Parts: sequence; structure tokens; C-alpha cells
Amino acid sequence: MTSNNTGSNRTEVPQAREALDRFKMEVASELGVPLKQGYNGDLTSAQNGSVGGEMVRRMIKRQEESMSGQSGTSF
Repeated sequence: MTSNNTGSNRTEVPQAREALDRFKMEVASELGVPLKQGYNGDLTSAQNGSVGGEMVRRMIKRQEESMSGQSGTSF
């Protein structure tokens, strides 16, 4: 089976990769998830899911605030 690079780990805007990585580390730290650079296969699905879920919640909140004209905090 060959990969066509359409996985969920692809960044639509390549320049945003570094900012997303910083955001992910910040969220993990706030949640107490011991995320580190590189391999994180020792973390549970629940730990990884909590980081991803919180990232999505914050991004949605920021977008909703942007759409309603409210100023919000950045990630």
C-alpha cells in the first residue's frame, strides 16, 4: 500500500506548522499531558485525544469570536 500524503497530519498552510506545534505543546502542558518533541507512543489515546480536543475547542471559540466581531485572545 502506498501513501498519497492525504493523512490528517498534513498542514494546509505549511508556514503554520511551527505555530501549531507551539500551540499543541502549550495545550498539553496546561492539561498536564507529558507531550514531548518526537516520539509520543507511550501516551494513551485519551491523553492524545484530550490535547487534540482542547485545541479544536479553542480554535472554534477563536473563530466564533472573530466572526462575531469580538476580540479574543490568540492561541
